[in-house]
Amino acid sequence: MRSDLLQPEPRRWLSSSVIASVEEEYVAHLRAGRYHPNTVRVYLACVAHFAKWASEADVGLILIDEAAQQQFLDAHLPFCTCRPPVRKLRHELRAAIRHLLHVLRAQGQIPPAEQKDRLSSELAAFDRHMRDVGGLADTTRRQRIQIVRRLLLERFGNSEIDPEKLDPAHVRRFILGEGRGWSAGAVCVAGGAVGCYLKFRKMLGDDVGKLVREVPRVAHWRLAALPDVLSPAQIDAVLASFDDRLPSRRRAYAMVRCITDLGLRCSEVAKLRIDDVDWRNGIIRIARTKTHFTDSLPLPTATGDAIADYLRHERPQTNSRAIFVRHAAPYDVPIKAGVAKHAVIAAFARCGWHRTDPRVLRHSIASRLLRDGTPMKHIADILRHQSLETSKIYTKIDLHRLSAVALPWPGRV
Repeated sequence: MRSDLLQPEPRRWLSSSVIASVEEEYVAHLRAGRYHPNTVRVYLACVAHFAKWASEADVGLILIDEAAQQQFLDAHLPFCTCRPPVRKLRHELRAAIRHLLHVLRAQGQIPPAEQKDRLSSELAAFDRHMRDVGGLADTTRRQRIQIVRRLLLERFGNSEIDPEKLDPAHVRRFILGEGRGWSAGAVCVAGGAVGCYLKFRKMLGDDVGKLVREVPRVAHWRLAALPDVLSPAQIDAVLASFDDRLPSRRRAYAMVRCITDLGLRCSEVAKLRIDDVDWRNGIIRIARTKTHFTDSLPLPTATGDAIADYLRHERPQTNSRAIFVRHAAPYDVPIKAGVAKHAVIAAFARCGWHRTDPRVLRHSIASRLLRDGTPMKHIADILRHQSLETSKIYTKIDLHRLSAVALPWPGRV
């Protein structure tokens, strides 16, 4: 079996390396993920290249981890003089080695992935705080982790992290983005991230109260802008743009219907599970949302039909309970929110628009409900807003009702 997958030279590299013992498990792992046979061969050849480097660099099995992967990609690959046949595409090598690390850890050959350095440990603790105490969404946590990582690296590098030694002037310059040309919105996001981190350290007993007070506040008029909405005719054009020639048409159409009919966020679409749909009673549960509660919404017939059509005729065989899954290996993995976002943006493009924000569909459903006389509390419940104030922005675009209470312009005849 092995000789069919690798040519003689890569075969020798792999067979004489410390990775040889997990070759069969590696191939079985890829096949279990239903990767194409050609992809299996390519990834195994990539692992053979990595194995050759590890042998020449005297990298023992216990030292094979993400740091070794990065050293191979950054230090060896740009100057690689290994003889053909050898795989040199960075994205192929990165993916192949990532699978290798997974197999090595599953086999107990290398230690579990742990937060080894001080910075990673600090950010992991901060992330747990945001998740367990603040209840923040995954995307918000990732964004704040990136900002705080940049701040701590600038100040401490690889040395011990002591938030009390942060200089207030440095914190202000960092948040204001001096030299970076940040917009007011970016400054507001950076200030929120750093302020959240400092409050986390204050809760742990650090004397950072002065630093918290030094976080600059950006002028921000909440909900000042008018929400952008689509007309009913434009929404019909979006839904009519899914023809049979599109790849994964049924999945894309069902996802867009969930957004236009139910007002779901792209992240909520990606997290829908088969168990969330009560077909008999026509109810769908929206779990693990931005508010971390479970909400139940009536399932419109058109939305249910679109989901059922996808489940019956396009969804690949998989053990995953997610409704929307990948259509390329590994199949047993739910889609990411970006897949739903891309489906919406692609539909906009087919309509000849240059829109890039799927939230316009959520705004549109709120506008439609308001025009139909739906109480504001019901709109807030459908959109799963924690505060009624967030939903009140849609009253600004109800021109018919606003005209009834508008005062005459002074001096108008």
